[in-house]
Amino acid sequence: MSRKWLSIIALIATASSLLVVSSCGDPQELVSITVQPGTETFGTSSTPVSSLAGAQVQLRALGNYIHPPVTKDITNQVTWASNTPQMVTVNSSGLITVTGGPCGGTLVSATVTTNHDGSGVSSSGAVVTGYMTADVVCDTTGSVGGSEPILTVSFLGSGTGTVSSALGFSCASTAGSCVDSFPSGTTVTLTATPIAPSTFGDWSGGCTGTSTCVLLMESDTTVTATFN
Repeated sequence: MSRKWLSIIALIATASSLLVVSSCGDPQELVSITVQPGTETFGTSSTPVSSLAGAQVQLRALGNYIHPPVTKDITNQVTWASNTPQMVTVNSSGLITVTGGPCGGTLVSATVTTNHDGSGVSSSGAVVTGYMTADVVCDTTGSVGGSEPILTVSFLGSGTGTVSSALGFSCASTAGSCVDSFPSGTTVTLTATPIAPSTFGDWSGGCTGTSTCVLLMESDTTVTATFN
């Protein structure tokens, strides 16, 4: 074989080697997180919410990577957080627990704030978050009703957020609506908190405007919060 052909073969081999090295050098990148289960429901409409205190479910966080495409269990590598900890808490290993207090729905998130591969090489540096929904069903036959006025909170708009009060009431928009009862004459102050990137629009029904909603519970009242 001539020296010319030997030189060409050598060049091709060198180029192939460089391509392999370049490909192997790409850091593995986390592109999304899937939380399992995606939805968990606790209780029924005839179950006292207080009886659900201590109910638990273990969550899993699955990281979806590229370079190469692969899915890994990263349950113990993410930062867990509950949007409504007075309703459902979550510990550092992804175990959610019902408090037995407020009812409704809440979002539980799993977040990676430093995106890197297994060797510690920094990747895109993006913040990647996955969510699941935990629903604590309100008791509509026992703790709510009777002679006490009932407060119903519902939601409009394409955004997400929560409505809560210092009296222990808390409701996430993912629940659709929540109900609770208060002794007649109780003043209930509701605060609407949007979940980024959503924004709070306004109140309608028992309250109007965009500031806090203050209600004197003397009869059944319905309030609607709009999140955009």
